[in-house]
Amino acid sequence: MNQYTKWVACWGNATSITDRKEAVYAKDITLRYPIRICFSGSALRFRFSNLTGTESIGLTKAFVSDNDGVSVPITFCGSKSVEIAPGTEIESDAIAIDITAGQTVNVSMYFAGYTQMNAGTLITGPLSKGQYSYGDFAESAQLPADLTRNTNWFYFLNTIDILTEEKNHALICYGDSITAQSWPDYLTLRIAEEGIGNVSVIRRAVSGTRILRQYDCITYQAYGRKEATRFPIEAHVAGASALIIQHRINDIIHPVGTDVNPFRPWSDMPTCQDLIDGVRSIYLPHARKLGLRIWSGTLLPILGWRTYTPERDAIRQEFNSWLRTSPDFDLCVDFDKAVRDTSDPLAFAPGFDSGDHLHPSESAYKAMAGCIPLDKLQ
Repeated sequence: MNQYTKWVACWGNATSITDRKEAVYAKDITLRYPIRICFSGSALRFRFSNLTGTESIGLTKAFVSDNDGVSVPITFCGSKSVEIAPGTEIESDAIAIDITAGQTVNVSMYFAGYTQMNAGTLITGPLSKGQYSYGDFAESAQLPADLTRNTNWFYFLNTIDILTEEKNHALICYGDSITAQSWPDYLTLRIAEEGIGNVSVIRRAVSGTRILRQYDCITYQAYGRKEATRFPIEAHVAGASALIIQHRINDIIHPVGTDVNPFRPWSDMPTCQDLIDGVRSIYLPHARKLGLRIWSGTLLPILGWRTYTPERDAIRQEFNSWLRTSPDFDLCVDFDKAVRDTSDPLAFAPGFDSGDHLHPSESAYKAMAGCIPLDKLQ
């Protein structure tokens, strides 16, 4: 009897509006993403997203490498090419391929025609690195050095599911730029190092996002949608059992007044109760409906950030108190406690500040991953 009977997400990101630069189209381009697969299994399926695109995307062909480095076509209803309509996501056929836990596969996509590069997300971390090449190299074992550059923008590729054992399940890490950066990757590596083989880490994070608001101007459009539109889509994760939410600091730090920035009025400033109401009305009902355990993640220090004020920090601290004690959650992951200075708890601990007084350093991201109780994941 085949031991692989359950589809579980083994890798995933959010899809958002990409940063609006002068050039928003590509042509004759190959994208390649090395993906570490955490489970053994017998098939993969791939979700490609044009959720935030305004034009159809023509995916000319896509491939995944197997254990021997041989490129296997990714197909869609038997076809090697597919059109992805604006505002939609598509799922590939189940691709028969033998996968060993810990293996890294390359997912390569080639776009022959003019392609609107408007659906993707910026992520960082030791497991989050991509490349692009000018030309058609989707089936090549190596990309040509003279035509290739590295990128941390992950376009179109949204989720990979694996047909695997029944015991395996996924953890969703949901948030903003702090989660789009390294701690989910370090959590994945920690899980592997500890010999826990039945949990995947699925990142759903978009830099700059807020719970209660979104930006509808091109200057800040890459900050993504508000949670009422993001969360129901991004919580769609095969085999998910739990959710960590590390989000909401942008609601507190963004408003500066229209005299400073016409798109960031003081009327956007929430109270702590506004944030609580947002969590209760957006996250909790949908997550419970999906049968997910919900873990709160406290907000990190912001002392020294360019919009810091004691009043903003008071909101953060009040909200953190609620996250630590509310019976709405199954568990609190106290990220704030893990990275703050014991002698000055409003600030990052020495060596834990990236330099902007908002985002953690790589050491701090490791500490964030290290404070998650792995025994609760299994």
